[in-house]
Formats: sequence, structure tokens, C-alpha cells
Amino acid sequence: MSTLTGICVTAAAAVPPAPHLEVIPGSGVPGRESGAATGGAAQVRPRPRAAAAPAVMELSAGAGGNAAGAWRSVEDHREVCAISRSTVQAAIEVLAGTRPAQQLSRRLDPRCVASLQHRAALTRRAGTGGSRTAALLHRNPSVRSVHACRVSEHIYEACAVVVEEARIRAVALRIERSRAVWRVTVLEIG
Repeated sequence: MSTLTGICVTAAAAVPPAPHLEVIPGSGVPGRESGAATGGAAQVRPRPRAAAAPAVMELSAGAGGNAAGAWRSVEDHREVCAISRSTVQAAIEVLAGTRPAQQLSRRLDPRCVASLQHRAALTRRAGTGGSRTAALLHRNPSVRSVHACRVSEHIYEACAVVVEEARIRAVALRIERSRAVWRVTVLEIG
């Protein structure tokens, strides 16, 4: 059980993986017997996989909190990770010039939007040069992983790894809840 969240995750008994193929004696030709003497071959067909045992999640009150608070914390963490992923993807698209920065104004703090617009303008100016590297900046970005850490009840810090055609970037964000809405107050793109 985690002492921070009060959540105990227990997996059911481990099921060994079944082989992917099943050998069935016989040649596959009706009326013919299999075996080395007759030269028959065995059939091979895919074996259906057994379903993995689902993890069982138990909520307990734990030492310092209640189960409802722990459950809300898990839901907040998932929501923050999803918000971080979509915000980072959109911010990289702004830098690439394929999305206007104003589309992020509901999710980002006004200072973050202004900073992102300024950096996008600088990136476009650098991209007009004849450099091959500048032409490959921010091409085909995809967010590979997102990790979030709870700082306080209404503040999370997250990091993301973004893979582009020319490089791999790290992005850090601070997300705060204000009036039941999560907003990014700090956005740092490496």
C-alpha cells in the first residue's frame, strides 16, 4: 500500500503465458493417418490466449486520509497527465507554425501564451535561413511520455518527452487548479 495515496494494488495469481502456437497431430488430409511412417505432417494453428488476470484495486483509509480523497487524487493525476500530453503536443505545434497560439489561451496562463508566441516568432525567423537543421525543427512531433508529480492539493508539476524528426526535447510544466479548471502556469520547452 502506498503511504501517500492510501491505495493498495494487488494482482491476482500470475498466469504463465500460453504458447502462441498449438501443434495438432494429423496431416490435415482427411482419411490419412499421421506419423513418421506415413510421412504425415502436423497442423499448427494459433492458440487462443488466456485473458490476463485483472489487477484488483482496493481503497483503504490509510494513515492520514480517507478513501474518497485518495480516489480523487488518482483521478486528478490521470486528468493532469492527459492535460499535460495535449498541451505539450499543441505547444510544439505552435512552435512548428501549424497551430495558432491563441488556441491554447484557455489552458495556458497569459504569460505562457505570450512567451510561446515570442518563441514561435523566433523559431519561424530562424527557419527562414538556409540551414537544413532549421528546416527540420519541430517536424513530426509526438509526445512519448508524460510524468506528473503532485506538489500540493491543487498544484502538479509534469514533464514530457517529445520526439521530433531532428531531436528529442524535454518539456516541463506546472499545472494549478483555479476555479475547478486546470491551467498551465509555467511552460518550459527544452
